[in-house]
Amino acid sequence: MALSLRCFRLVHPAFCSSLAALTRPVSEITLKTVSGSRNDHGQYMAYPAVPVCHFATKKAKAKGKGQSQTRMNLNTALVEDIISLEEVDEEMKSVIEALKDNFNKTVNIRTSPGSLDQITVVTADGKLALNQIGQISMKSPQLILVNMASFPECTAAAIKAIRESGMNLNPEVEGTLIRVPIPKVTREHREMLVKLAKQNTNKAKDSLRKVRTNAMNKLKKSKDKASEDTLRLIEKQISQMADDTVAELDRHLAVKTEELLG
Repeated sequence: MALSLRCFRLVHPAFCSSLAALTRPVSEITLKTVSGSRNDHGQYMAYPAVPVCHFATKKAKAKGKGQSQTRMNLNTALVEDIISLEEVDEEMKSVIEALKDNFNKTVNIRTSPGSLDQITVVTADGKLALNQIGQISMKSPQLILVNMASFPECTAAAIKAIRESGMNLNPEVEGTLIRVPIPKVTREHREMLVKLAKQNTNKAKDSLRKVRTNAMNKLKKSKDKASEDTLRLIEKQISQMADDTVAELDRHLAVKTEELLG
């Protein structure tokens, strides 16, 4: 009996530490030295428990459904020989900036000359911005003028482009001078601008999809440079970046919609 008690005292510190390790998450388990000496015979080491993979039950999966997933955070420097995630990030950010610029210039309650600048006109020489072929000016708070004297042959195409811009504009022509009455701020006009904002956001998402597809195609060409697991992690990182960008685009749309509807 006395011998058993001495053995238990000898093993006790290591046993307790190991038992505590089993009850903690694997990520928190660390190697610890236990000062459990007896008669100065030395110290005893408590080793971490072996990690165990726990499979989620259907009930647990249902409970976790809708909750945020673990986010990827790859070190871009470690994968730059495979793909430049910084370049992909910049391209995605440029999509957001383009939409913000579009909202500021073309989706405003008060139509301004700048709203017409980037209207695309289909000409014999290809697609050109309206401000490249016409001089746009504000004659009064209710009227914008577009002088097509430099490119009179494009007048009809410019009128068509302005009318189909989605900004609820009905241009009138006097020779090479296009008169664009600014619509009154009605509920219908506001709703039409919201519709235009949604269309522009969807176009931005199309551009984003192209950026993501191009990045994935570059990744596929790098199969010989990395393992399948590494490539899979990079794919998840790119998808996460794209999802974050979509969320940002939707946020800007929500802000613009609230601004337009008042």
